[in-house]
Amino acid sequence: MLEGKIAIITGASRGIGLEVAKLFVKEGAKVIGTYNHNEKNIDGIEFYKVDITNREEVKKFVDNVINKYKKVDILVNNAGITSDSLTKKMNDDNFDKVINTNLTGTYNITKLVGPIMQDNHGGSIINISSIVGIYGNIGQINYAASKSGIIGMTHTWAKEFALKDGNVRVNAVAPGYTMTEMLETVPEELLNKFKDMTLLKRLAEPKDIANAVLFLASDNASYITDEVLNVNGGMKL
Repeated sequence: MLEGKIAIITGASRGIGLEVAKLFVKEGAKVIGTYNHNEKNIDGIEFYKVDITNREEVKKFVDNVINKYKKVDILVNNAGITSDSLTKKMNDDNFDKVINTNLTGTYNITKLVGPIMQDNHGGSIINISSIVGIYGNIGQINYAASKSGIIGMTHTWAKEFALKDGNVRVNAVAPGYTMTEMLETVPEELLNKFKDMTLLKRLAEPKDIANAVLFLASDNASYITDEVLNVNGGMKL
């Protein structure tokens, strides 16, 4: 489905990002993945250590990719962190850290890659939001704000990068609770509660989200843009 495509995936060393990266490789893409803390060595994935909150690092990374491959066909903005607390107890540094990584980091790389795609008259950008960005959630004001902001940026970029026959499609995927490292410390009874809140009575596996991202990245979704695809098993918070 992705033969000959050049794909950048941020936060590609673990969780959803890693699953997307491996699936893209399987489907024929050349995958360039970023990581910040979890270095990996996986066949078919070209990893770069990039702090997406650092604009100089991001620019150097994008310049290297363009110099080497001359184009970017797919950008998956996946890198993200959590640091949960009730608003009245929220540490200001933790609030800023989540916003800077999840929201500003997404802006930093898309600001560079989006116009390149537009100039090349084609591309697909998939932003990973969250069910929490749609409904909000107790104790996640910073995460909810960042993921809601990503949806707003998705709608804006879909309009901007389509100008001048840009033909760049921009969509978001909003996963429900997904069995990644982020849920490893969640008590079993709470995970079971989350399962019962879905219509399918299970939590997502990373491959469930990766399959949705693959669809939006591929030519099978060539007439889909400015959309938010909920992949949450029918869950509502």
